[in-house]
Amino acid sequence: MGTPEFALPALDRLVSGGHEVLAVYTQPDKPAGRGRGLVSSAVKKAALDYGLPVWQPPSLRPPEERERLASLRPDVIIVAAFGLLLPQSILDIPPLGCLNIHPSLLPRHRGPSPVAAAILAGDEITGVSIMLLDRGMDTGPLLAQQQVSISPQDTTGSLTAKLAQLGGQLLMQTLPIWLEGKLTPQPQDNEKATYSRLITKEEGEIDWHRPAIELWRKVRAFQPWPGCYTTWQGRLLKVIEAIPLPGGGEPGRVIAIEEVQGDTVGVQAGEGVLGLLQLQLEGKRIMSAEEFVRGQRSFIGALLPC
Repeated sequence: MGTPEFALPALDRLVSGGHEVLAVYTQPDKPAGRGRGLVSSAVKKAALDYGLPVWQPPSLRPPEERERLASLRPDVIIVAAFGLLLPQSILDIPPLGCLNIHPSLLPRHRGPSPVAAAILAGDEITGVSIMLLDRGMDTGPLLAQQQVSISPQDTTGSLTAKLAQLGGQLLMQTLPIWLEGKLTPQPQDNEKATYSRLITKEEGEIDWHRPAIELWRKVRAFQPWPGCYTTWQGRLLKVIEAIPLPGGGEPGRVIAIEEVQGDTVGVQAGEGVLGLLQLQLEGKRIMSAEEFVRGQRSFIGALLPC
């Protein structure tokens, strides 16, 4: 059970590892693009390439969905970013339970946005957890964990890709031991739990009164979606890549900065300066800040909305 690209390494390794995959469950096709045509999930495309049966129920609560899944008689269900909560009636079907690959070191960053939450919090490490699902939100007992460092260049996109590969590897190390009954689930320490929340598109707007280091983390955490943005001359201006720098002044004021990965510009924040490295003006391609300024001479000295 999975939907986005994060789930692909687990599916690939299950198939290549010789496990019998009885079916693949993924989210229904969704409209996308200018034409709003239906687009299949990454997992559905991969499953069809493997010749596996694919089911896309909008919910697992109807009795007929439980009966269909139970008829497959799965030993275990593997879940990775599926997008639906599994009711108890589904959790009870496989005798060896439902194992979930979660991209954080639980109990830290439970919830729907754990990768972005780790970057926003300034965490230096994160990782993946293999846990036995229960009825709670990422509250089940742990079977295995593996950590990885978060680099200053990591975005949610790049870090998710790392954790996806790590999750696939850890699953294949853990699953055989679990199937042999040689692994004891360890309860999570609920007192240490933190929770991530669902990120909205509106949260991408930059508040220049915030500290530069916080804005830098936000730019990375919101890349590739929803992106961080401000406005310039009535048009949306996306900040694709940035760097926190010392300094200060009027929040939102654009200043020239020399010799920071090439001559560039910065915006004064509540604390420090956010150096801009890559920008994208509405309707234009992504470009370096240096190139952007060559075409927008009045940008330096401007006051961006806060």
